Amino acid sequence: MNSQPRILVVDDEPSMLRYMQTLLETGDYHVETATNGVEAVKRLEQNPTPDLVLMDLLMPQMDGLQALERCRQIRPGLKVVMLSCVSDTKKVVEAIRLGAQDYVTKPFHKTDLDAVLKRLLPAQAPETAMPAANTEVEELSDDLFFVAASPAMRKIRSQVGLVANVDIPVLILGESGTGKEILARLIHKMSPRAHRTFLKVNCAALPADLLESELFGYEPGAFTGADRSKPGKFELCNKGTILLDEIGEMPPTLQAKLLHVLQDGQFSRLGGRTTIKVDVRVLAATNINIQEAIQTKKLREDLYYRLNAFTLRLPPLRERKEEIPILLKHMMARMAESYANAPLPITPPLADACLRYSWPGNLRELGNFVKRYLVLRDENLLIHELDSQSNGNRGGDPDIATEHTGGLKSLVRSLKDQAEGEAIRRALEQTNWNRKNAAAMLNISYKALLYKIRQYGLEPPPHRSRFRATAGGL
Repeated sequence: MNSQPRILVVDDEPSMLRYMQTLLETGDYHVETATNGVEAVKRLEQNPTPDLVLMDLLMPQMDGLQALERCRQIRPGLKVVMLSCVSDTKKVVEAIRLGAQDYVTKPFHKTDLDAVLKRLLPAQAPETAMPAANTEVEELSDDLFFVAASPAMRKIRSQVGLVANVDIPVLILGESGTGKEILARLIHKMSPRAHRTFLKVNCAALPADLLESELFGYEPGAFTGADRSKPGKFELCNKGTILLDEIGEMPPTLQAKLLHVLQDGQFSRLGGRTTIKVDVRVLAATNINIQEAIQTKKLREDLYYRLNAFTLRLPPLRERKEEIPILLKHMMARMAESYANAPLPITPPLADACLRYSWPGNLRELGNFVKRYLVLRDENLLIHELDSQSNGNRGGDPDIATEHTGGLKSLVRSLKDQAEGEAIRRALEQTNWNRKNAAAMLNISYKALLYKIRQYGLEPPPHRSRFRATAGGL
């Protein structure tokens, strides 16, 4: 039989302590209390360690933040939930940085507390609990999902759960393809704005003038061709969340206007004279070196500090390889369904090859790999391709390097061309040489497919050629 979970409640108000103790003991928890941070620290120097600490943020002698920091030093793995009767954004953010798992605003309903306890204190004991494989994958939409199977990603997931409820800008850093947009959508989904609009703007995809009109809209006559007024993304996203992707590519002049919006929520459309006020939560993402961008004046320092209310850093896939098997399985199931094919097995040799590879393109590259596997259906070829690229990253296999004096790059390029040509041929065969459907299956444009067909000298079967000639004569 499982023992009662131990909860330490820390609050300087006797009435709140009595209320919390009654509430928790009714829920079959073993409850201890402390009237200030000093008492809490002394208690945590003794055994047994509580399973959870509920700590008030504002207390005399030692406040909640000081007590939290000290408690985490004594018991690094301790789970702490902060209780606050004021919505002090700075203090909540600091609590997250110090390692708090959650926070609850007082006064709260029993259901609010029950939800926190259910998340942090599972009903089953660790030795009897089943592996929570399904909880590692969080669905966001038909084609987006978030995986938190490594310690680093579980920590990020926990931080998202906290910062989502604090209405501040969040800066998301990480290499290209690590899933920064996915993380932004997760923040939106878990925030009070979840039922409102979420929009993404790629700041690198548009020149300065077009980007400004895209963000802030324009009035008639603002520029040639502007014959009507048009709202920008900030207006369309009022009460919602906007993701400014590749923020480091935004022109400095436009950064100044964005800074003004972050400060007071006001702006004017291009060519407009009236001020528009909006309530938009801004998330920003970039893969640039922040300090270098500030030094070279590519990124305004004041804008950085305004966006940097809280920063989340996504580790590259090579630093969380334990997630690769889960990602492979999930991507395979999704993509096979979209291609109307049965999922292919992720065999141990294929999984091992994926684990050996460094994935410089991160999740985006892994997704493209799964697509090629579904089209090629040749496990050995793909394993050889991955191992060849892995050897190239390490300097190459000595025997191959000796035989191919041009270096391994030409060999890898040749293998890639072979794989690509074979993938296109199979897609054309599966679609009965319907090039439009084949392009959709390969996720490339129709023009790109025609170019590739010519590049690799692909020809339809004889009966298809005769049919086309006959049809052309009608």
